Amino acid sequence: MKIKSILFLLILLFIPCSSVLAGEGMLNSGDTAWIIVSAALVMMMTPAGLAMFYGGMSRHKNLLNTFGMTFVAYCLVSVIWVAWGYSLAFGESAGSFIGSLNYLFLSGIGISNVSGTIPTILFVIFQMTFACIAVALILGSVVGRIKFSSWMVFVVLWVTFVYTPVCNWVWGGGWLDEIGALDFAGGNVVHINAGVAGLVLSLVLGKRIGYGKEPMFPSSVAFTSIGAALLWFGWFGFNAGSALAANGLAASAFLVTNTSAAMGALGWMLAEWLYSRKPTVLGIASGAVAGLVGITPAAGFVTLSASLIIGLIAGVLGFFSVAVLKKKMGYDDSLDAFGVHGICGMWGALATGFFACPSISEGARGWFYGNPGQVWIQFVSIVATVVFSVIGTLIAIYITKILTGGLRVTKEEEAVGLDNSLHGEKAFDID
Repeated sequence: MKIKSILFLLILLFIPCSSVLAGEGMLNSGDTAWIIVSAALVMMMTPAGLAMFYGGMSRHKNLLNTFGMTFVAYCLVSVIWVAWGYSLAFGESAGSFIGSLNYLFLSGIGISNVSGTIPTILFVIFQMTFACIAVALILGSVVGRIKFSSWMVFVVLWVTFVYTPVCNWVWGGGWLDEIGALDFAGGNVVHINAGVAGLVLSLVLGKRIGYGKEPMFPSSVAFTSIGAALLWFGWFGFNAGSALAANGLAASAFLVTNTSAAMGALGWMLAEWLYSRKPTVLGIASGAVAGLVGITPAAGFVTLSASLIIGLIAGVLGFFSVAVLKKKMGYDDSLDAFGVHGICGMWGALATGFFACPSISEGARGWFYGNPGQVWIQFVSIVATVVFSVIGTLIAIYITKILTGGLRVTKEEEAVGLDNSLHGEKAFDID
């Protein structure tokens, strides 16, 4: 009887283990809890952090429209991702360019499936939040002059045909992953991709009425500052969560993320102080975001000392991209999505090739640790992302024009403001 009892207990112990092992790994409750929190943090970045950051920088007559387009982008991508986006990004594929549709509407993914040490469903949700904020970042380049309907159609097309392929290249086992490109949390996938797309869309739309001729003051620098703080907070889920485990790598990513953001804020502030003799609060908030963007591709690969350098240069580079480059080039990137996310994302991706340290992440070795070839690989990944984003965005724009009869609001609507002309609302109950 004793032997039978022992055998019975062993069988009982084995049964739950079998269900846990049904996916690709063994479930870890600590890792699962941390990624649930991380997904919630990244979710907050779009309809709360980015909406306030962009809304505060937009003019008061377009504040609600900025909030609305950020919200609707999150809603659309949330549906697209579970319907076909995840499958295109992470579905099984014989090629190295884009996934298949084998996970259409998450077919075949159940509550018992495990990816690494977390439920596969949770990995789907976590990646969804990245796709949501990526397309929402583009909005910063075209606030105040794009039709609401056109924005919605563009979001669907861009996420489907531009975001998911680049995501597959880097994180889905695609060709950039195969050549060894390093992108821990979305330097290429999110920031370069979205920043370049924003520049393309702004060039196609043309400049705002009165741009360069009349002042276009932000509606609320206070809103922008709060938005930047929310983005900074959420970015811990963005970067530290990308370790996909509650471990030392996540802690290291958390540390370098915070440090780079602080250095970015200080770098932008000092550059602006020297350049214009005034350290603005808007500049400090923008610098923090620039530092966050710069460290994103490197967060899981670099040391604390590297993050100090990456953040400082990102802040200075972001300021000169906005204050000097944009003026000289003459493009109207409304809220500087390209200058902050595109340019600083490129810097971060390239910096990863210099600073990647094998003691932080095994197998990641940059120039300063004996592997100069990593810089070339990072450069190739940047060029590939830029070229593909330009071409893909132009195609998405062309199709959007056909489907909606044009991208831009009328001159009358733009002059009145999109809050009133498109939504019949106003942000503040004042005359």
